[in-house]
Amino acid sequence: MASITLAIDIGGSKVKGCTLNAQGSIVQEYTKMPTPVPATPENLVHTIKELVKEFRYDQVSAGFPGYVRNNIVYTAPNLGSQYWNKIDLAALLTKTLGKPARVVNDADMLGLGCIAGKGFEMMITLGTGFGTSFFLEGKLLPHLEIGQHPCFNNKAYDQYVGQRAYDDLGKKEWNKRLHAVLKILQTTFNYDHLFIGGGLAKKITLELKENMTIVSNIDGIDGGVKLWKQ
Repeated sequence: MASITLAIDIGGSKVKGCTLNAQGSIVQEYTKMPTPVPATPENLVHTIKELVKEFRYDQVSAGFPGYVRNNIVYTAPNLGSQYWNKIDLAALLTKTLGKPARVVNDADMLGLGCIAGKGFEMMITLGTGFGTSFFLEGKLLPHLEIGQHPCFNNKAYDQYVGQRAYDDLGKKEWNKRLHAVLKILQTTFNYDHLFIGGGLAKKITLELKENMTIVSNIDGIDGGVKLWKQ
């Protein structure tokens, strides 16, 4: 029998979950709850348990907004890094939910569902912060927290084009900033294709180049299934 995957999207303001069949199609629709405050590992796992208590699944994939390597969370800039220092979130989810779990950065999981699997591809997410992921011939590469790197005026990408910047500047000025950021990314990474997602992606008014594509969470929904094939 084909496995059903529980896909969890952990965000700065909301935690969302749905289940997917082996082909990446939705079995049980998205449901969501507010991200707990404070977002400690214990509080977050409790929220996820409540969120998915009516779901049926065989394995768990979680996208987390921070630096994740080998299922272990090292930082969580928008949730509170003081709570997330070498926390094995996959182990906590497995213990709590009783199913095998894998955890990656949230941009990594979205990218897995969006990329074409050809050449060097990059994913960025525009939301509370600025997320990135990289892929070579469809293979997920080690995660880099580009969002924490300074870009202009001693501001990191998170600060320069994240949600707070959008709220402060408005759509027109925020798009000017994003235009400058996209030029830097093209020069720095020389990707074959750039995918742009996250809640702020729908605020983009720029004319994008042919090798840039705006995607939605639905476009990358099967990233949770593909994570188990990496």
